[in-house]
Amino acid sequence: MIDPVTLAVLKGRLEQIADEMDATLFRSAFNPIIAEAHDASHGLYHAETGDTLVQGKSGLPIFVGAMSFAVKAVIEKAAKDGDLAEGDVYIFNDPYDGGTHLSDFRLVRPVFRNGVVFCYLASVGHWHDVGGNVPGNYNPVATECFQEGMLIPLVKLFVKGEMRQDIVDILSANSRLPGSLYGDLNGQINALDLGLRRMMALLDEYSDETVSEALAELRNRAATLMAANIAELPDGTYSAEDFLDNDGIVDVPLKIALDLTIKGDRMVLDFSRSAKACAGPVNIALSTAVASVYVAIKHVFTDVPANGGVLEPIETIIPDDSLLSVRAPKPVGGYTETILR
Repeated sequence: MIDPVTLAVLKGRLEQIADEMDATLFRSAFNPIIAEAHDASHGLYHAETGDTLVQGKSGLPIFVGAMSFAVKAVIEKAAKDGDLAEGDVYIFNDPYDGGTHLSDFRLVRPVFRNGVVFCYLASVGHWHDVGGNVPGNYNPVATECFQEGMLIPLVKLFVKGEMRQDIVDILSANSRLPGSLYGDLNGQINALDLGLRRMMALLDEYSDETVSEALAELRNRAATLMAANIAELPDGTYSAEDFLDNDGIVDVPLKIALDLTIKGDRMVLDFSRSAKACAGPVNIALSTAVASVYVAIKHVFTDVPANGGVLEPIETIIPDDSLLSVRAPKPVGGYTETILR
């Protein structure tokens, strides 16, 4: 069993890696949405489940939970293709496959140790312009994602350490600001490179086994503490409703309804009474909805460590093809209007 001092030191070192990745991108990004507004995030994710291990403290909170879905998508694709190799980096912005909206590009890189993936590093940043009908991609009258920008599925940007220039050329050709795009992309690549160097140095210093034990203990503590906090709340079902005025296309209010049930040390959040997917761009993907729950829970229970263990005693029910779990090609560009509810 890992001793408390070593655990505390490793917790700080791991968090520092994610924080330093944040700082690297903020200082090197070309566009002010990342450099000044910090519309980006970084983290370390579990090699098998994709769950959050460590997150940066300076990035956008909504990305942290959503990135777990992105890493899971990478794990599934890598298993299907069977060609994951050291030096590979995946890139994509698909909002229906672990994303948020088309402006947010994700880069995911495996950390290999002795031929086996130890964990994944992930970076997400909001790029200035990725095509679509309007500059900046915020199209309030969009009725399809195709009107909001280019959609890039899960593809390899790097193959065994070699950048695919054809992918960069496709990205640049579809942006009104290719220089800004290239600068932001390089910033994210640099953040992943730094994260890899720091992670390898940490593993060399403390051993893979010790760091793995620390990560498992931190997750278990988060799950245990979260369950204990829930157990202190009265059992029962509590309901709330809120509304978006409309979707920008059809002038009809859109309901977001929650039935929250507490039983013992478990919590169920049921959004089944919420509106169906709408015509306008205020839909959100399942990954975004679950990430919103993660952020809300963390604001209530601030003493719980920020990792995937937070959601272990919590079940989230969100119907498919609803406002909160939309299918392609429904638009999602205005997702921030919905997550703030």
